[in-house]
Amino acid sequence: MTGVGPARTLVSTELHGSLDDPLLSSMMFLNEITSRFPDAISFAPGRPYEGLFDTDRIPEYLAAYTDHLATERGMSAAEIGTALFQYGRTNGQIHDLIARTVANDEGMLVAPEAIVVTVGAQEGMVLTLRALFAGPRDVLLVSSPCYVGITGAARLLDIEIVPVPEGESGIDPETVAEVAAMVRARGQRPRALYVVPDFANPSGVSMPVPRRHHLLRVAADEDLVVIEDNPYGFFARDDELRPTLRSLDTDGTVVYLGSFAKTCFPGARVGYVLADQRVVHPDGSVTLLADQLAKIKSMLTVNTSSLSQAVIGGILAANGCRLRDANQDTIRFYRENMERLLSLLRHHLSPGLGVAWNTPGGGFFLVLDVPFVADEAALVRSARDHGVLWTPMSSFYPDGGGTHQLRLSCSYVEPDRLDEGVRRLAAFITEATEATEAGATNVQLTRLA
Repeated sequence: MTGVGPARTLVSTELHGSLDDPLLSSMMFLNEITSRFPDAISFAPGRPYEGLFDTDRIPEYLAAYTDHLATERGMSAAEIGTALFQYGRTNGQIHDLIARTVANDEGMLVAPEAIVVTVGAQEGMVLTLRALFAGPRDVLLVSSPCYVGITGAARLLDIEIVPVPEGESGIDPETVAEVAAMVRARGQRPRALYVVPDFANPSGVSMPVPRRHHLLRVAADEDLVVIEDNPYGFFARDDELRPTLRSLDTDGTVVYLGSFAKTCFPGARVGYVLADQRVVHPDGSVTLLADQLAKIKSMLTVNTSSLSQAVIGGILAANGCRLRDANQDTIRFYRENMERLLSLLRHHLSPGLGVAWNTPGGGFFLVLDVPFVADEAALVRSARDHGVLWTPMSSFYPDGGGTHQLRLSCSYVEPDRLDEGVRRLAAFITEATEATEAGATNVQLTRLA
C-alpha cells in the first residue's frame, strides 16, 4: 500500500503577485467575519433578499424554456435533450431571448449574434478586459471608489488601472478627458473606462442623463471603450429611471455587461455581454467583438451551464421577455428597504456624532462618513460587541482613501430587522466615536504635559 508523500512546498514570491494583493485578502476577510458571527445583522453583502426566491417555480421555468424551444425554435424532443444536457454553444443558447428582453426593458437594440452569455457578469469583465487590452501600455480607467470585481480582474490580468474621482453625480467627463491626457503624456494608451452609471457599487451614486451624453462624447473623442456595468438599474423609483449608456450610444462606444443575479437569482450564475463592435482583421474580414470574446470563453469556461441558461431562459420566456414588469414586487421591496434604511439612519444617528451619508434613490448601497477609522479591526469590534456587520470602504479605492467610510447594503436584511440593525449600528458608531475623541484628548494632554 502506497503512503501519502509530503506535500510540495511552493514559494509565494514565485506565484502571481495578485495573490498577495490586499484586495483579494479583504474580500476573504469579510466572508470569514460573516461566518464567525452568524447571528449578526448584516449590512455587508450585496446579495439579493432570499425571501424573494421560490424554489418551487424552477420546474415551471424549465418547462417554459423547453416549450419555447419546441414552439418557437421547432426543436424535437431529442434536440431539446441535447440542448439541456450537452455543452452547448459557446456564445450561449438564450441570446435571442436576451436580445428581446434588453430591447423591451432598456430600449437597447442588439442582434442576438452580438450577445455572449457568460458565467455571471464577472466572467464578462474578464473576457472584455482580455480582448481589449493588448499589451502593457494599455490602461483601464475606473471610478474611485470602484467595484472590486473589475479592479480584481484587472489585477489578475496584469492590467494597470488609473482612478478617476467620483463625485455626487458620478465621474466628471472632463476629468475623464484630463486623466486620459495624463496617461497619454506618460507614453501609455487609455484603452477603456469602466463605469456603473446607476446606483454604483459601492457608493450608490447615479449619473444624470446630461452627464451620460457628455461622457459618451468624451469617450468617443478620446477613443475610449466604455465598459458599462448595470446590475442595479432596475431598482429605482419611477422618477429615478434613466436610459443606459448603451441605449444612448450612437458610435459603438459601449460594451454592456448585464446580469440576471439581481433580477432573477444569483445561483444561476448567468450574465451576458452586448458587444456588437466590428473587428477588422488583417485579411480584410470583419467579425463582431462578441465573436472574439467567445474565443476567449472557449478556453476559460467552454460554455455557460445549459441548465442555468434554461432556467433563466424560462423566466424570460414566461414573462414575455419583460423583466421590468416581472420584477415589480422585487423593485418595490428594495426601494422600500432603502427608504426605510435612510429613515432609520435619520432617527437613530444624532447629528452631534459627526456622521453623514448619501441618499440614493434606489439600488442596494449607501455610504456613511464616520469620525473614526472604519477598518477591519473596527468591523470585528462591531460584529463582536454589537452584532452588526458592514463593509469597510477602503478596499474600493484603488488610489487609497475611504478610511473613514463604511458601506451599508439594504438588500440582504429582512425588513423587520432593519430597525434593530440600525440601532446596533448606532450604538457601535457612538462607542467608536467616543473612543476616538477620548484618544485624541489624551494625545493632546500628553503633548501639553
